[in-house]
Amino acid sequence: MSNLIARFVKDESGATAIEYGLIAALIALAIMVGAGQLGNALNTKFKEIASAVKTGTP
Repeated sequence: MSNLIARFVKDESGATAIEYGLIAALIALAIMVGAGQLGNALNTKFKEIASAVKTGTP
């Protein structure tokens, strides 16, 4: 029984899985924020282009 408890205490595979999960979540968050900012920048640029085409200004 004590051998089983000692093995359980030394087992770090669960901690490693949690660390990998946190890293994956942070990467996903960074991608979402970056994609959102890129989308906003593109939207603004396309609105400027549409306005320029509508008014005929270069």
